[in-house]
Amino acid sequence: MDARRWGRDATPELAGGALDGVVGLLPVGATEQHGPHLPTATDSIIAEHLCVATASAVPDTIVLPTITFGASAGHGRLLAGTIGVTGAQLADLVVTIATEAARSGLRRILAVNAHFGNGAALDLARDHIRLERPDLRFGVIHWWTLGAELTAEMTADGADVHANRAETSVMMAIAPETVHLDRVADADDPDRTDGLVFGYTAASLSTNGVTGRPSEATAELGDRLVGLAVTQLVDVVARAKTEEPPLSDHRPRGA
Repeated sequence: MDARRWGRDATPELAGGALDGVVGLLPVGATEQHGPHLPTATDSIIAEHLCVATASAVPDTIVLPTITFGASAGHGRLLAGTIGVTGAQLADLVVTIATEAARSGLRRILAVNAHFGNGAALDLARDHIRLERPDLRFGVIHWWTLGAELTAEMTADGADVHANRAETSVMMAIAPETVHLDRVADADDPDRTDGLVFGYTAASLSTNGVTGRPSEATAELGDRLVGLAVTQLVDVVARAKTEEPPLSDHRPRGA
């Protein structure tokens, strides 16, 4: 079936209880340098693709518009192409999206993240929503953590991965027209973060914005990784449809 997408619906399709029991998938990406061979929209493309593929497989699911600007301070200002926001700005935007969507009746949202740097901001947004809006359910999923095999493949060429073997493989599989194949073979650059005490921007860690071995990427690997991620996301969404807190309106003993 075709994925239901918020931006393609009209008001009548989003009103009058039409979103009761529906799980919203919020793709969260970035616009940032991805080395010499991948587009700046890589993270946004991956996040949206995974959400659409999942929504195509699960009834009563809707894909919210993709957040295409992420917390990209880690890339600094020397490598061209990055347009980032602060972590606080991203957190505020996510909270706003969740609360605005709730006005139309959407009460369950899963943010599907494809950029490492967004993690802290998404955690902050989740903390705010669970405290201030207990009527909403909001979760965060980082696609590369959807199972041990995915995590192992993602970090096979370094822990501080970027535009690496796995990410390049996924782009070869889902958006091959955006990959500069003639530059992939010479794009490898090692992870230099092991043992470091402090954090540094990309220009102090990589000669070209890459961390990993994109020269080893294949579309076949990308297809496998996407399949693994979507299979796990389908399971998560199925559970998200009915999950409730383990304790209802609990008060600490003696309170």
